[in-house]
Amino acid sequence: MEMPTEPIPDLAAPAAPPAPGVLQRVGAATGGVLASLGLQGQGRYIVGGFVLAAWLLSGIYRVEPDEQGVVLRFGRWVDTVEPGLHYHLPYPISRVLVPKVTQVNQLQLGGAAEFAPGTAGNAPATGGARSDPTNQMVTGDENIVIAEYVVFWRIKNAGDYLFRVMDPKATLQMAAESSMHAVIGHYPIQAALSDKRQEIADEAKDTLQQILDHYNAGILITQVQLQRVDPPAAVIDAFNDVQRARADQERARNEAQAYANDVLPRARGEADRMNEEASAYKEQVVNVARGEIQSFLSVFETYRQAKDVTAWRMYMDSMDQLLKKSGKVIIDSSGKGVSGIVPYMPLSDARAPAAPASAATPAGAPR
Repeated sequence: MEMPTEPIPDLAAPAAPPAPGVLQRVGAATGGVLASLGLQGQGRYIVGGFVLAAWLLSGIYRVEPDEQGVVLRFGRWVDTVEPGLHYHLPYPISRVLVPKVTQVNQLQLGGAAEFAPGTAGNAPATGGARSDPTNQMVTGDENIVIAEYVVFWRIKNAGDYLFRVMDPKATLQMAAESSMHAVIGHYPIQAALSDKRQEIADEAKDTLQQILDHYNAGILITQVQLQRVDPPAAVIDAFNDVQRARADQERARNEAQAYANDVLPRARGEADRMNEEASAYKEQVVNVARGEIQSFLSVFETYRQAKDVTAWRMYMDSMDQLLKKSGKVIIDSSGKGVSGIVPYMPLSDARAPAAPASAATPAGAPR
């Protein structure tokens, strides 16, 4: 029985031609288009020249006033250009990125809208952000607070922003948290809750900018706003009681200061008035005493010159001062120096003011 045998292929025979490739098909299609347009031979070079010129002109680009141009050559950053009209080698040799450098962005941290680390500010954090231990900060007097703040920033150098750090927004978030923790750790809790908030925000801004400049992140911090600072929820009621007590203390101190400001000026004015009155009385007494001394010396000098006359005048002055207030009249009966006075004349009645008689006398009566 004969076994069937298969024919052995002839290895010396030529192989079949391969199927036409992509380049061949593109060349054939291009040749067909040129042939239909009547461009044969020299026309192909003209079309190629136009295509080459268009490719070279595609490297012209414009950077807007709010942008910076970052030129990449084979994927490597080679130059950063300012706004205006520029040229780079055509794609795919070079290309340009134009990020917005005047647009102010914001990153909110510490509150319910805080972004989770590693999300570059695009995805909100899961869970209670205010109960997260990473949001709790220790103050200078070893108290715990939770701060909510917003960081406003923009791109300062587009090349550094795109290529110096792996994730600029995540780096900004971590640096902002670190700077705020460090700054609040230098202040007591009362300062962080009341009158030092703006000072804390400004210091955190400066610290954050120093960190980003050290990293060459290409980010400029324009403002840090400290929106809210609270103690943890577990102790917030007790803390509010302390705050109210401090407010009452401050109110009582202000009332006492107001009372002092009202009483002290009046007391000082009264003391000044009494001092002035005492000074005036002193001047008056001293002047009167000096006048009496001068009068005594004058009388004494006169007495030395005429003793009898001066003694008699002094006697008369003394008796005049003594008797002018008396209701009795004493007449020297010897007649010395007095004459023509009737002894029974009512001199005491004559000294008194007489009542008007016209009121008691009827009209027309004889007087």
